[in-house]
Amino acid sequence: MWTARIKILFCLLISLIGLIYWIFYNTWSFNANRNQALQTLAPQTINTTLKTVSFNDDIKPILETRCVVCHSCYDAPCQLKLGAAEGITRGATKKKVYNGYRLTPEQHTRLFVDALSTQQWRDMSFFSVLDDGQRVNAEESQALLVNLLKLKRTNAMPSNGKLSDKFKFELDRDLQCPKADEFDGYKAEHPDWGMPYALPAIDLTQEAKIVAWLEQGAKFDATPPINPDVKKQITVWEEFLNQANLKHQLVARYLFEHLFLGHLHFQGRPNDEFFTLVRSRTPSQQKLDEIVTDLPYENPNTSRVYYRFKPVAETIVDKTHFVYELNPARMARFQALFIQVPYQVTSLPGYTEARATNPFETFSNIPVDSRYRFLLDEASYFIGGFIKGPVCRGQVALNAIQDRFWVMFIAPTFDFGGKSAEFLSKHSELLSLPDAEGKDIGALGWYGYDKLGQSFLQHKEKFISGLIAKRGHGLSEKDIWDGDGQNRNAALTIFRHFDSATVSQGFIGDFPKTAWVVDYPLLERLHYLLVAGFDVYGTLWHQLATRKYMDFLRMDGENNFLRFMPSRQRNVLHDEWYAGIIPDLTKISMPPLFSQNQETGVNYKTHAYKQEFLLKVTQRLKQAAGPDDNINRCRDKNCVDANVSAEKAKVLADLRQLANVKGRALGTLPETSFLRVKLGTQQDDIVFTLLVDKDLKNLSTLFVEDLRHDPEKDQLTIVSGFLGSYPNMFFEVDQETLSSFIVDLANSDNDERKEMFYNQYAIRRTNPDFWNYSDWMNEEHRKNSGVAYGLFDLNRYENL
Repeated sequence: MWTARIKILFCLLISLIGLIYWIFYNTWSFNANRNQALQTLAPQTINTTLKTVSFNDDIKPILETRCVVCHSCYDAPCQLKLGAAEGITRGATKKKVYNGYRLTPEQHTRLFVDALSTQQWRDMSFFSVLDDGQRVNAEESQALLVNLLKLKRTNAMPSNGKLSDKFKFELDRDLQCPKADEFDGYKAEHPDWGMPYALPAIDLTQEAKIVAWLEQGAKFDATPPINPDVKKQITVWEEFLNQANLKHQLVARYLFEHLFLGHLHFQGRPNDEFFTLVRSRTPSQQKLDEIVTDLPYENPNTSRVYYRFKPVAETIVDKTHFVYELNPARMARFQALFIQVPYQVTSLPGYTEARATNPFETFSNIPVDSRYRFLLDEASYFIGGFIKGPVCRGQVALNAIQDRFWVMFIAPTFDFGGKSAEFLSKHSELLSLPDAEGKDIGALGWYGYDKLGQSFLQHKEKFISGLIAKRGHGLSEKDIWDGDGQNRNAALTIFRHFDSATVSQGFIGDFPKTAWVVDYPLLERLHYLLVAGFDVYGTLWHQLATRKYMDFLRMDGENNFLRFMPSRQRNVLHDEWYAGIIPDLTKISMPPLFSQNQETGVNYKTHAYKQEFLLKVTQRLKQAAGPDDNINRCRDKNCVDANVSAEKAKVLADLRQLANVKGRALGTLPETSFLRVKLGTQQDDIVFTLLVDKDLKNLSTLFVEDLRHDPEKDQLTIVSGFLGSYPNMFFEVDQETLSSFIVDLANSDNDERKEMFYNQYAIRRTNPDFWNYSDWMNEEHRKNSGVAYGLFDLNRYENL
C-alpha cells in the first residue's frame, strides 16, 4: 500500500518538476523571442549593457567587410568613405565627383588632403552621419549610420531571385544623400533602400556593436606611432631624396611625379603597412607640412621642396592598390640609374604649365636610357597607374582600348648611339599634353593637341624608318625587351571591364586581337596624360581632350606592333582592328604609320603572322612571359597540368571546355565573375575568374559602344585565382556539377534558361548567405596575394 502511495507521489513530483520546467522554458523562450524581436525592430535599445566598444577591434572589421566594399575611393556613394576615422567624421555630401557634363572644375575633396578638420569639411558641404553630439538617448538617435541600418532591418529584402526595378544599379544613377533632418522623407520614398544598399542586412550582433559604439560617443582609437624600424628606413630614403645638390633635387622630383599615387611598401614590413610620397615645406624629422596641389607637378610655391613619407591610413581596397617595393636593392638601382651616371644639372626646371606638363623638357638632363629603364623595371606598376589610376571609374581612357590585349616593350638597346634622346629633344614641343592648358582648356582645346599628336607620329615614322634603313633590316623579336631573362614586367596583359580595368604580369589568355609594343615616349606620355595629369574633378573639355589624345597613344602602340608584321599584312591587320560603322574613318583622320616601306626582320614560317610573332616573343621572354596558359591556349587535348592533384586536373580539363564557349552564349555572363569550385572542404576549394572579352569592331568613336560590339566574336578568358577589383557575380559549383554548369551556360539562349542558370549557380544579391560568400572570397584573396591584397569592391555587383 505504502509502495503504491510512494509511486503516486513520485509521479506527482515528476509531473510538478515537468510543469515547472515547461513554465520556465516557455518563459525563457518568450523572452528570447521578445529580445530577438526588439533587436529586429530597435536594436539600439538593447546595447546599453555592452562592454566598452573599441573602434579598431569591434567596429572597423564590420565597416571594412560590409561598408567599405562600396564606400571607398571617388566612387563612394555620396562621397561617404568609411575606410578611415577621418572619412567617417567627414561624413557625406550631395556633391558629385563624377560629372561628365560640368563646364567648370569641381572643388577638390580628397580625404586627408583638401581639408584636415571636421569643420573644414562642413564648410565644404559635408554633413555628419554620426550624432555630432545631438543624441539625447538611444531611441532618439539622429545618426544616419544607425537609421539606414534600421531601415534595412525593418524592410527586409527578398531571399531569392532578382531584385525589383525599385533598385537602381547604374553607376550614373541619381544618388539619394539625405541629411539627418531629411531622413523621414527618404524613408517614405525609398523604404527598401536601407544599408547595405540592395544587399542583405548585416547581422544583429554587428548592428548591436555599431549602435553601442555610437551610444558610447563614437570614439576612435588613437593612431599608433610609426614603428622605430620603419622610421629608420624612412630616414634613409628621405635623406636620399632631399640632398641639396641640383642633381639629387631633379631626380627626386622625377621620382615623386612617378611614385606619388602608389602605395610604397618597405620590404619585410607587414602586408598592410603602406606609405605615400608627398611634398612638404618641412624637412625630415620635422612635422610634415604637406604641399597640396591639384596635380603633382604644379608649382609648390616654396623656395625648397622636401619629399616625405606619409602613412596610408585608409583601408586598402583592391581598386586603388598598386604597390612599389622599397628595399636596399631598389636604392642601389636608383643610385646606378640616376646618380652615378655622368650628366650635369646646372639649373632646376620651373613649374610653368607648359613646361611642367612636358616631362621630356622638364627632365631632359636625365639620360633617356635611365628614365626608360626605371619605368621598365616596374612597368606593370606604371601601366597600372592608368589602369587603377587616380579615378576608380575610368571609362574616359578605357573607352579607347580593347577588352584584352598584350603589351610588350621595345628593348632599351634600340637607341643607336643616343639618337632617340636627340630625336626627343628636337621634337619635345610636339609631346605637349592637353593638361598643359590646365583648367582653362576650352571646348576645342582638344583640337590643337590632336594636331600635335598627329605631327609627332609623322615625325616618329620618319625617324624609325630611317633607323631601320640605316641598319639594313627591319624589326625582329630580338628588338623586344626580354626582361633581362627574369623580370615579369616584360610581358603584360590588360583586361578592360567596361569602365575599369586590370593589368597582370605575363601573357594571359588566347592570342589577342591586338597588341601594343611600347617605347619610352609612349610609356612616359601614358603616365603624364592619365595619371599625373588627369583631374577627376576637371571639366568636360579636360576629359574630352584626354580621351581624344588617348587615341593617339593607342595607335602609337599598335603601329609599333604592326612594324613587326610583314609589310603587306599591316594594312590587313589594321583594317581588322578598325572595321564597323565607317571603316575608313581612321584613315581619313589619321592614316596608319607603321613603316610600310620597311620590311620586317622577323623570319616567319607560317601565314598566321600575328600568332607566330607572339609565340616567338613568348619563347624569347621565357619565364618573364609567365607560366604557360594551359586553360586558354591549350591546342592539344592532352595538355599536361604539372604538379596538381587528379581532382584539380579534372577541374582544369573541364575549364578548357568552358574556355571554348564563345559568341552570344557568353551574353549570359557579366564581364567579370568569380567561380568557386568546391572540392570537399573549404580549404580545398579553388577559385577562377571568368572574363568576357567583348569584340569591339573599332575604337574610333567615344560613344555608342553597343553599335561597335560584335557579340558573335566574344571570347572567354579563364584565370586561376582572382583578377579584377569589381566582381560582377559570384558563382559556386561542386566539382561534380562543373560540367553541367558549362552545358547550362552554353544553352542559356533565352530568358527562361538564363533565369534557371542563375537560380542554380549564382550567388545573387538576395542570397541570405551573401556576406559569407563575400567574406570567403576576400579571405582567399588575402591569403594568396600577400602585399598586393586589397578588398574587392561591390559597386558593380549585378542584379541578374
